[in-house]
Amino acid sequence: HSSHTTTSHTLPIETMAAVAQQYYEEAAQNEQMGEEDGTYIAYQPLDGLQEHGVAVNDIQKLNDAGFHTVESVAHATVRKLSEVRGLSEAKVLKIKEIVKGMVVMEFKTAADALEDRKSLVTLTTGSTELDKLLEGGIETGSITEVFGEFRTGKTQLCHTLCVTCQMPVTDGGAEGKAIYIDTEGTFRPQRLQAIAERFGMDPSVALENVAYARAHNSEHQTELLKMAAAIMSQDRYALIVVDSA
Repeated sequence: HSSHTTTSHTLPIETMAAVAQQYYEEAAQNEQMGEEDGTYIAYQPLDGLQEHGVAVNDIQKLNDAGFHTVESVAHATVRKLSEVRGLSEAKVLKIKEIVKGMVVMEFKTAADALEDRKSLVTLTTGSTELDKLLEGGIETGSITEVFGEFRTGKTQLCHTLCVTCQMPVTDGGAEGKAIYIDTEGTFRPQRLQAIAERFGMDPSVALENVAYARAHNSEHQTELLKMAAAIMSQDRYALIVVDSA
């Protein structure tokens, strides 16, 4: 068995993108902003398409199909969008043209890419030595697979990250919430309480910031991932864990 700690940065719903390379502002304040210690990415809710002439019912159709941000539409193929019930090919092409002007998807210089990497947020594993090996911790904006023998601490690491991701960036966190999808019945909220206490956090607050679901089969897991995408478009999330796929 393997455990997957997955963090991601506005990818299409199908690949289960999750969240916060650099934790984003609440959906209600979805504006591009600069902060003193880095550039934060604000994901754009689908409602923003209304201002560009897209009908409310078409936006709802996209929502129902699992697209909850402008970025998820921009990153999807025309073919995938054409599968959305009730959207004609002409409408899809029009929407793609609109989102192209809302989401930057062009070349950048290697120098700019290096600057982007400098503001990358990493989540502490709770182990100084493991963080050193990982050059700072678990990298956000990426998919990290954790594998190993039975009882080597994979699930414990997943639980720890659910707590540490809530901490300030300066302390090795990402100031975001976490989602935990459990396929093997190994999730234990009591563990989160103990971990929160270890890091000097209020256990009740830490637990409130973790959304949990038990996946009973692969089909159910896929549905949960779609639900997770909707949840994450509404609030600031830093981590999604699937233990294990």
